[in-house]
Amino acid sequence: MLQFTHKLKTSITDFLSLIYPNLCFCCGNALVNQEKAICLKCLVGMPRTHYHLVPDNPVEQLFWGRVQIEKATAWFLFQKGSPYRNLLHQLKYKGQRQIGVELGANFGADLMQVNYFANVDVIAPVPLHPRKKRKRGYNQSLAIAEGLASIIDKPINTDTLYRKSYSETQTRKGRFERWENVTEIFDIRNNQTFEEKHVLLIDDVITTGSTIDACAQKILQCRGAKVSVAALAWAAV
Repeated sequence: MLQFTHKLKTSITDFLSLIYPNLCFCCGNALVNQEKAICLKCLVGMPRTHYHLVPDNPVEQLFWGRVQIEKATAWFLFQKGSPYRNLLHQLKYKGQRQIGVELGANFGADLMQVNYFANVDVIAPVPLHPRKKRKRGYNQSLAIAEGLASIIDKPINTDTLYRKSYSETQTRKGRFERWENVTEIFDIRNNQTFEEKHVLLIDDVITTGSTIDACAQKILQCRGAKVSVAALAWAAV
C-alpha cells in the first residue's frame, strides 16, 4: 500500500510539473521567492552524505584496487522509496534539465567547503553516446557539471572524453553486468588536453562505480593526469 501511494504521488507530481513548472520536483509544493526546481524545505531535508568532508569515505573505497582516484564524493543518498529519487528520475527521463543545473550549483556550494575540489583544473561530465543524447535531448551529467562549474569556477570539457559505442541502460544490471556493459566504450581524443591536469569527473548516480572506473581508466592514460569524482547521488549496493 505504501509503495502504491508513493508511485501515485510521483505520477501526480510528474503530471503537474508539466502544467505548473514552478513546483518543487521533490515534494510537488509550489516554489516561492528565489527557489528553483527544489524547495528550501526539501533542500534542507536532503539526506546528504557529507562525504566530501570524510577521508576514505565509502565512495572512495569503492574504487580501491580498481583505479587510482584522488578524491571521490556523492552529495546525497539514493534510497529506495525516497522522494529524492524523483529528482533524478525527472532529470534523466522527463526532460527537466534545470534540476541538474540547480542541484549541481547547490552541490558546488558544499564542495567549496573543501579547498581540494577548488584545486581541480577541469570538469568532465560522463559522456552520453550521441544516439542516447538525441533521444534524451541533453546529457544530464553536463547539466550537473554546469551548475557545479558556476560555483567552483572551473572550465568544462566535453570534447576530450567521449563514448565511442552505444550501451544498454545500466538500471537493471548487476555489478558484473554493469562492468561488462561499459568496458572499452569510452575513449580520449587528443591526450594532450588532459596531460598534467586534475580532472573532476561528474556523474548523476554512482552504484557499482563501473562507469566512472571505465572513464577514469581512459583519462589516466594521459601523461600526468589525475582524476577525482563527484556525483549527485550514491546508491550503495
